[in-house]
Amino acid sequence: MLKKILIANRGEIALRIIRACRELGIETVAVYSEADEQSLHVQLADGAICIGPAPASESYLRAERIIAAAEIADVDGIHPGYGFLAEDPDFAEQCEECRIKFIGPKSGSIRMMGDKAVARETVRAVGVPTVPGSPGVLADPNEAIKVAESIGFPVIIKAVAGGGGRGMRLAHNSMSFHREFAAASNEAAKAFGNGAVYVEKYIEEPRHIEIQVLCDEHGNRIHLCERDCSVQRRHQKVIEEAPSPFVTPELRKAMGEAALKAAAACDYWNAGTVEFLVDKDRNFYFIEMNTRVQVEHPVTEEITGIDIIKEQLRIAAGEPLGITQDDVKILRHAVEVRVCAEDPARNFAPCPGEITLYYPPGGHGVRLDSHVYGGYIVPPYYDSMIAKVITFGRTRELALDRMHRALSEYLIRGIKTNISFARAIVRDPVFAAGEATTKFVEDFLARTPRDLLARTNEELDQSTENT
Repeated sequence: MLKKILIANRGEIALRIIRACRELGIETVAVYSEADEQSLHVQLADGAICIGPAPASESYLRAERIIAAAEIADVDGIHPGYGFLAEDPDFAEQCEECRIKFIGPKSGSIRMMGDKAVARETVRAVGVPTVPGSPGVLADPNEAIKVAESIGFPVIIKAVAGGGGRGMRLAHNSMSFHREFAAASNEAAKAFGNGAVYVEKYIEEPRHIEIQVLCDEHGNRIHLCERDCSVQRRHQKVIEEAPSPFVTPELRKAMGEAALKAAAACDYWNAGTVEFLVDKDRNFYFIEMNTRVQVEHPVTEEITGIDIIKEQLRIAAGEPLGITQDDVKILRHAVEVRVCAEDPARNFAPCPGEITLYYPPGGHGVRLDSHVYGGYIVPPYYDSMIAKVITFGRTRELALDRMHRALSEYLIRGIKTNISFARAIVRDPVFAAGEATTKFVEDFLARTPRDLLARTNEELDQSTENT
């Protein structure tokens, strides 16, 4: 087992890794920016090294500073968490060259799956279903529109690099195609330094279903069933659950086998996630592979009883998987809500600032992954997510009841959050019935007046004052 690791991340995921390491007897070193000096992960790690000013471009995205910190601390490995450098093949390669274990897949696997066009062709070659589209990158918009017309509108234009919905544009017809093609390419170039795009058939109102995989260096591969991530706003996930209320046992088996084929095709090891779109007829199509631990990994942990972070550490240490596919069982249902410092009444504008009062939820069936506390100042430099509320129970209904109760208990003063927005979704009849597709949030907002969201926030503030 590794003796000492550096955590190249911040916030709740850094804290999550520290806790797993502590249970395994692994010493941890945190890195932090000047803005994160009072963050919990800095306080709870065995050691901490400042790597630069507040902006991520001057700290958490500076690979050379993280490598230098790792060498100073004399660590065995680096855990990248998610975001920042977690899916940067050059960073993984630097770790390999410095003989520091990168707690994730090989740089070659990251590079292969990081290029969405290459990834799609790689998995298609081994029989994994993919969305109809261009065979590769399309540089010429005139060639691209021929592909679009051959597969039929609407089509989606996607950047080969990056994620999070950037560099993606929907074209409903040939008249709008050239405009959207240029917009997708320009946005991708600005966001990722790579303006290459490709074209796919747009699957209308699909489910977004992903399969968690674990693979070791000895050729053992298993999947941990699916997560339903269909509740999204602007391609950013809001609520995730496992198992999916839409997936049948037969579909679960087929998607699991396809995910393992995709992992084998890129000689993958460590934890990863294969993402699919599933249409109304339960046909599924590969869209990408995330070569890191996911934000929503806790729901899989709660339904299977398997600690994914510990498995990452064991795999990185060269140990074979101690779990077979037959060991993987769905024990219960779990739901996760991402709590963000943002105001739904003002188009989800970020709301950094000081948390003047903090009362987290608890009780049976509730898990909270968070790095914030009363008096903590949410910085404006990073992602707005400040916590993940995970609830679980024997049935989906029980897990949802516990989520509504937990969100009702969760009191945060001093900043605005999306807690009331998420609470309204949990009680929405469409979501409660398990019928949410990727268009759910868009439709929900269209039928929910913004003044209602504002009033709900005010009611939440009032309840806090009374408390």
